[in-house]
Amino acid sequence: MKKYEAMLIFVPDMEDEKRNNLLNRFKEIIESDGTISNVDEWGSRKLAYEINDYTDGYYVVLNFESTPKAVDEINRIAKISDGIMRHMIIKEDE
Repeated sequence: MKKYEAMLIFVPDMEDEKRNNLLNRFKEIIESDGTISNVDEWGSRKLAYEINDYTDGYYVVLNFESTPKAVDEINRIAKISDGIMRHMIIKEDE
C-alpha cells in the first residue's frame, strides 16, 4: 500500500449534513482497502480564482494509506459529485 494525500474542495453553500455524508463516503472507500491517518478540515477559505461563480470553498485534507484501486474510485466519485468543486490526490514520498 502507498501513502496519499487528498485535498477536496466542497461547494461553500452545501449543508453540513450533506457534506459530512459525502466525506464519509470517501472515508468508507479508503477504509475498505486501507487506513486513514489524518483528516484535517480547514473550513471555508477564499479561492485563488472564481470557480462556477463561487469565491469561497470548504477545504478538507485527507492523509491515508491505500491501494491505487481506492484512489481511482475516489477520483471517479469526486468527478461526478456536484458537491465537489475541485479535488487533487497526490502520492506522498516514502
